[in-house]
Parts: sequence; structure tokens; C-alpha cells
Amino acid sequence: MPAKRNIKLAIVGVGNCASSLVQGIYYYRDAQDDAFVPGVMHVNFGGYHIRDIEIVAAFDVNDNKVGKDVAEAIFAKPNNTTTFASVPTIGVQVSRGPVLDGINTYTAPLIPVNAKQEVASVVDVLRASNADIVVNYLPVGSQIATEFYAQAALEAGCGFVNCIPVFIASDPTWARRFTQAGLPVIGDDIKAQVGATITHRTLVNLFLDRGMKVERTYQLNTGGNTDFLNMLERDRLQYKKISKTEAVSSQIEAHGQSIAPENIHVGPSDYVPWQKDNKICFLRIESKHFGDVPMHLELRLSVEDSPNSAGVAIDSIRCCKLALDHRLAGPIVEPAAYFQKHPPKQVEDHEARALVEQFIARYGQSKRAARRGKVLQ
Repeated sequence: MPAKRNIKLAIVGVGNCASSLVQGIYYYRDAQDDAFVPGVMHVNFGGYHIRDIEIVAAFDVNDNKVGKDVAEAIFAKPNNTTTFASVPTIGVQVSRGPVLDGINTYTAPLIPVNAKQEVASVVDVLRASNADIVVNYLPVGSQIATEFYAQAALEAGCGFVNCIPVFIASDPTWARRFTQAGLPVIGDDIKAQVGATITHRTLVNLFLDRGMKVERTYQLNTGGNTDFLNMLERDRLQYKKISKTEAVSSQIEAHGQSIAPENIHVGPSDYVPWQKDNKICFLRIESKHFGDVPMHLELRLSVEDSPNSAGVAIDSIRCCKLALDHRLAGPIVEPAAYFQKHPPKQVEDHEARALVEQFIARYGQSKRAARRGKVLQ
């Protein structure tokens, strides 16, 4: 097994999620291995501490961020998430990436782009930085741009963690490309620590486990970050809605029940600028209990959106590094099932967590076993 070293990470999209990720690396850099850190499974994750994640490259198109040190760029407009850590100068400047389909009519006014400035060769930057892993934080609906960076990761020999609802790990063609290249991919569409989707899944499973049928349900979300502004363009929501809906409907199907498409609605609803990075979820489940007596549940959830997924991203990145260390190739299904909304294989969350613990036990730094290919068939 290769000697342990830092996890060299390249970030695609230096927005709110990237800001929370980078802040978290520094906020918890001195945490003891056995400390409790909310949002991560373990401080020492198979031999890798949170501080072992080293930012070596970053890509964006926003003139407020390009050319600046990552430590400065993560706080540049229009980023508006909570600042909870001081980040020292990292010594890595944000490279200009291609715009492709990363900006739409609604977000363009907030994202200045110098069309005359040369776009970096992404593959060359990844190679020069010796990046191990690329994490994708592009806006929802960035199909072309996500595929561009996935291909760049393949050419540069990097693992890929896809945090957005463009299907890479769960797409058979892309999964095959990563398998053939001998590289791991974890995706798609990251679950927050305690966010709208995981809460919805948990409550649906509570109903089902208690012998109740989910007859109708919805999840409506509002927020004031650029993610919600971007999603005002409804054409960009196709895979987002599929991802979030399947995350819930798969649990119903796993219990041998079904729900008609017209009786389930899951997805973003509106952009409220003053909410900033705060996300509000309105959730309703309709059912009947004994005697066919109606029962309804309504919930309002308020969370700071980007920190809510940063710890999950840190664990996903460390899983990807363990996969690289052991030459695992293609979709790594255990962490995807626990950390992502649209994994290649849907698994109930308590079972998925146990599978990740088994993954750590098998491939952590104290283990010597190594093999190529997926772990969970």
C-alpha cells in the first residue's frame, strides 16, 4: 500500500459550498482523532485527518475570484454563506475555467466574466498541481461543464467527487470510463448532514416502518444563494428533480409500496434574496393510520445550506482517496449510497452508513488488502 500523504484536492466552482469546505478544513485542523465533529463520521477517517486535505488547484469563471488566492476567493461576491473560520493565505490562485453552461440569464448579472482573458488548460493545471481528486461544485444544470471537468479528471489521472445533480457516477457510460481508466468516482448530488432530502427520507421510512402508506408528499425549498437563483431557470432542474425525487421514492419502493408521480413533488421552489445561504424546507406527508383515519405531518426546516454539506464532502473526499490508494476503479458505491442523493445503487441510510464503516475497516491505512473494481455489486 502506498505511504500516507496529504490529499491533494482541486475544486471546481469556488462558491458557497467550496467556502464552507475550505473553512472547515482549517476550523478542525487541530481536532483530536477521537473528538466529536458534527457532520463527519470520524476525525481520523481510515488514516486521514481533516487537515490532510490540501487545496492544490481551483477553477472558477467569476472575475471576483479568478487570479486570487483561494483563501480570499471563497469570501468574494456573490458568496454569502456564514464565515466561521479564518483561512490563511493558501498559496493557490483560482484558475479561469471555461464558462460553457455554468452561467444562465439569472446568475449572469452577479458573475462578471472577462471574455478576453485566456482560459486555463484544466488538464495541465491538474497535472502540474499533482491533484489526487477533483471535487465538482458547479451550479445545478451544468451538464456540459460537469462532463468537461469529469473528462479532465480522467485525462489528468484524478478521482472525481461529483456533488451536483449531473449524472456521472450513476451514468453507465461515465461509470465505464472511470472503470477503464482505473480511477474512482463518487456521486451524484451530495446529501446534506441534516438537510431537506435526508429529513424527508427519514420521515418517509418512519411512516413505512410503522406500517403506514405514504399517499402523498411534497418538499418545497426556498433560499437566497446563487444556487437558488440559478434554479429559477427551470430547464436546469431536470436531473435535480429526478435526484431528489428518487432519493425519497426509492425508500417507498424498497418497502414494497409505490407512489404515483402526481402524488410526490420534490424540488426547489423559489429564490428569496434576503435568505442568503439560509435554506427553508416545507415538507408534508399525507397518510392514514388504523381505521383508515387520515394523518398528516407538516415540517418546516431552516438550515445554513453550505456548511450543512461540507462535512459530508470531507468524508466523500477521504473515501475517494482511500479508493485511489487501493486502486479501486469506477463508482465507489458504499460512500455514494450514504453521501449522495443519486448513487448508482440506492440503499437505506442506516445500512449505507454501516457499509461505509466496513469500507473504512477494509481500506483504512492499517489495512493491507487492495484490489481493483467496485466493492458493492
